[in-house]
Amino acid sequence: MISAISSLAQANSTVAATQTEPAQKAAASSPNPAASQGPAAPAAVTDTVQISNAARAIQEAIETPVQTAREARCGDRQAQRLLAREAADKAE
Repeated sequence: MISAISSLAQANSTVAATQTEPAQKAAASSPNPAASQGPAAPAAVTDTVQISNAARAIQEAIETPVQTAREARCGDRQAQRLLAREAADKAE
């Protein structure tokens, strides 16, 4: 799956390079370069990553207490519950 994404990015850069060459040649041969349009900007490629529930559980299990406290301060309910549970265990 990683190779599919990298080949897609390579294909986009090849397409963008071939699209800008004719525009550059047209601008160079045009008597009024200010009136000609510049090369079109290539479209931005965005990737979306989905993390499985098992991977999320592993990340939560190995995070440091500092990370947990930071997440709890930012409103993460799971981190808040974990800190409350740890405080209750210390009180007993």
